Formats: sequence, structure tokens, C-alpha cells
Amino acid sequence: MDVLAIIPARGGSKGIPRKNVRLMCGKPLIYYAIHNAQTSELITDVVVSSDDDEILTIAEMYHSVALRRPSQLAGDHITLDPVVYEAVQQMEARRGKRYDIVITLQPTSPVLTSKTLNTAIRSFMDGEVDTCISATNRPHLSWSKNETGFYPLYEHRLNRQQLPPNYLEAGAFLISRRECVTENSRIGKRISIYEVPEQEAIDIDTANDWIVCENILSRKKIVLRADGYKELGMGHIYHCLTLAYNLIGHEIMFVTKAAFQEGVEKLKSTHFPVTVINSDEEFFAFLETYRPNIVVNDCLDTTVEYVKRLKSLCPRVVTIEDMGEGTYFADVVINALYSGNETSNRKNVYSGEDFVCLRDEFCTLEPKEFSPEVKEVIVLFGGTDPSNLTGKLYQMIQCIHTHYPDIHFTIITGMGYDCTRYGIVTDESAHVTVIEDAKFISSYIKKADLAFTSQGRTVYELAVCGTPSIVLAQNRREQLHSFAQMQNGFFNLGMGNEVEMDTLISTFKFLVNTPQMRREMRELMLSHHHQLKFGVKNEIKLIIGE
Repeated sequence: MDVLAIIPARGGSKGIPRKNVRLMCGKPLIYYAIHNAQTSELITDVVVSSDDDEILTIAEMYHSVALRRPSQLAGDHITLDPVVYEAVQQMEARRGKRYDIVITLQPTSPVLTSKTLNTAIRSFMDGEVDTCISATNRPHLSWSKNETGFYPLYEHRLNRQQLPPNYLEAGAFLISRRECVTENSRIGKRISIYEVPEQEAIDIDTANDWIVCENILSRKKIVLRADGYKELGMGHIYHCLTLAYNLIGHEIMFVTKAAFQEGVEKLKSTHFPVTVINSDEEFFAFLETYRPNIVVNDCLDTTVEYVKRLKSLCPRVVTIEDMGEGTYFADVVINALYSGNETSNRKNVYSGEDFVCLRDEFCTLEPKEFSPEVKEVIVLFGGTDPSNLTGKLYQMIQCIHTHYPDIHFTIITGMGYDCTRYGIVTDESAHVTVIEDAKFISSYIKKADLAFTSQGRTVYELAVCGTPSIVLAQNRREQLHSFAQMQNGFFNLGMGNEVEMDTLISTFKFLVNTPQMRREMRELMLSHHHQLKFGVKNEIKLIIGE
């Protein structure tokens, strides 16, 4: 079949001046319609009909036929029917043949995809209708008005999903058999509707439409690769979730290994799309099919071979907390938890607190007033607490609680920590409350006058709250995280499983009894308050490449 695609584009747009030639995401608006038509294997010829020299020049630049529209068809009052009919006649005279199908493509529908257009054309060819109109289904409780007042366009008030279909013309395309195209019409007797996804149905008429389309076209497919399990902890999962919540407007896909069920369960509970893999080879196979714009790899140290393989499958690769040789080949390495001394001063490595990714709840938090007395102590060692530092603190509390009857202890455990296994329970006699998998942890941290924590990302959350903290590292790698030191307001005791109980108790007593020390620790922490709150934005810019 011979198929002609006609793109009618006037130069005199009043709502958005020069609309059809203005740049949207670096391309003239009309480019998107031309590109969709030219990439369809079902369309024979592509023509742009216009009265404007600039539009016609752009049409030729993108290798479509540029037809100058007669002046009598260039007025504001002229409908598309005679414009399309005149273009068909010109093209048939040029090509010396009669087309079978004529498609009108609007230049003002840039978010229509070539896949949708191709599917619609194929459906039309396989059917027995004369005309196919693009539309979107938007059922609503609608009203109209006549001389007596307003009246409903429905019989019963129903929920939206129970209402009958209500198709609104999208304006993206109109497909007709050639014999239906006349000077006064392009619609035959047998009509069908092709339902276009709502996101692709935007017809630019206002500045707001333009903004929405530009955001959609700027949307990227981003894969977030992370695992969470007891030995590693859940920090990588929570970090990537925070990124996902701040990458709104982009298409997000999580990838995690099936062997690590703690991470799988947490990701699935958030309702983000998750792809579960069994090996790196499965990951590479997934990327080959999914074809993302960006991969964020938050799985610690990478090898040269691994990153090179990622780069062969994705144009932009970002690695997180990566001290491996693969960093030399990544586009961006974000090592927020390190000072920068651990990696060479390469241009692709970004280290330090400027790139810390705080969860949303901490970005809006304001710290409470300083309390000279310690009345509330919080204990939190991450999602899995692989070294069972929670158990050590629970033991400490059991030893000292009688000496501090006015101090309450709140122990926060993550979904990967088994309280039952270690006998960690709420004990009112010891002034202990245990909260498993807390949903809004900032509210507990903000109330605390003193904290016990590990040396991961939680230290930054404690810093923006100004909560004086005693730090115990989970492992040697955590000790490399440079922020949790006294110059930033933290009392760091080193490797948690090497700290003696007497040291733990004496440190606690010292801080409880020296409010001036806690005040100074708080002030040092809060000196980073403003800077830390911008870390998420800085990290997102690096990931996107802005």
C-alpha cells in the first residue's frame, strides 16, 4: 500500500509565537512529527505543508517534502480538510500515482511515539474501517448547559473507573482511506477510535502544554542496581529508594538479586517496578533488552570488566561507594561517604558531604532545642545490623538503667534484623521501647538527646537533627567513612565488636554528665545542616548529567 503522511504546519501561531519551529529539547517542534513518519516502515512519503519559509526550510533539512501552501489556504479560518486535500493532489501529481491511505500528523503532538503510530497504522490496514481517529479515554462526570440551566451528561453518579468510555480526540493523527479525502472532509462512514496512551495524547496549545511535553521528552530510563542483606546492610537499598523518589518524572527500574530476600521484599513493598536477577549475566541480558539511558550501580566495588560491560549496554554509568578499578571507566563515581583521599583526584569522582543523599523526611526537618538533660536516647544500627550492635547496646541498657531512672531508650531496628533471635524486646522496667522497621524515623531521632549508631548514612541524618552521637562501626569498610569524627560532632569508638562494655558505659556516662560537650557536638553537627540538605539535588544532577 502507498501511504502518504501530511504534516500541516502554519507559521502564524498566536498562542505560542513560532510554535512549530521553536526548540523543544534541542529540536524544532515539527521535527518530532517528521521523525515519527520517517521511522515508520509503513509510510511511503512524508510531506510538510506550510505557508512559512522557516518551516519549509526545516522540513527539507529533515529530508521530508516541503510543499508551499497556497495563500488562500493559509488564513486563520481555514480548516485542515482543504489543506490536506490540496497536499494530496500535489503529491499525486508529483509521484504520478494515487495513494491508498492518507495520514494527517499534527506537528503539535511531540510526545506521540513512533511505536504507537505504527501500531495504529497496522491496525487500520488490517481492519475494514474508512477512518481512524486518535483519541484518549477520559471518563468523567460531565455537565452541559442549555437555556434552562445546567444538566448532567450521565444517568448515575459512579466512580471514574465505573463510568462508560468517554473518548476525546487527541489530534495526534487521523488516518483515512484516500477516497474519503475531499476538499471538505477526511472522514468516511466507517469510523474507529485508536486509543492513544494519555501521556502521548498531549496537543500543544498553551505554554503549560509545552512545559509538560518538554518534561516528558526529557524523561530518561534509569536503572537502579542495589542489593540488601544482613551482611551488607540495607543502606544501598534505602539510598537508591531516596534517589528514585527524587527522580520523579523519569522511568525508574530497580534491579536486585533474588538471593537477597531482605532487599527484594523492601523494594517490592514500595511499588516501584523491580526486576529480580540471579547473576550479573542476567543483569547484562536485561539491560540489552530494556535499553536504559542511565545505570546507577550501588553495589560497592566494581571491576574494569564489569563497568566496561555496562558501558557497552548503556550510554551513562554511575557507580556509588565504589573503590574498585572499575571507577576508571565509569562516567561518574559518587563516593559521598568518603573524604576523597581514598581515590585519586580524577574528574569523574565526587566525594564528601556535598553529595550525600538525605531521605525526604530529613530535608524538611528542623532540629529541636538543645536539652541540658538527657531524657531520651535512641539506638539505631541500620536495616540489618550485621554485627548485632543492637544486642550490645541492649545489654548495656540492662546494666545501667537503674542508675538512670529518668532516661528512656528507644531501639529502632530494621526489617532485616531479627529481634526475636536476640531477645530484643520492649522492657518497661528498663525504660526500653523497641520499634521494628519504623516508617518515619526522623520523628524519633528529632526527640533524642543522645544517639548510638553505626558509621553509615545514618550519621548524616543525625547531623541535620543535631543529635549528639556515639558511633560504632559495623566493619572495616565503614571505618573509612570519614564524616563521623569529633570535628563534625561525633564520638567515634571505632569497630563496634571490639569496644569493651566498660568503654561503652563510661562514654555514655561522660556524655550524659557533660552537657557542654553535647552542646558543642550539636553545634558542630548543625554547621553542616544547610549543606547536607542540598546533597540530593547535587547527586541527581551528577546522575542525569546536568
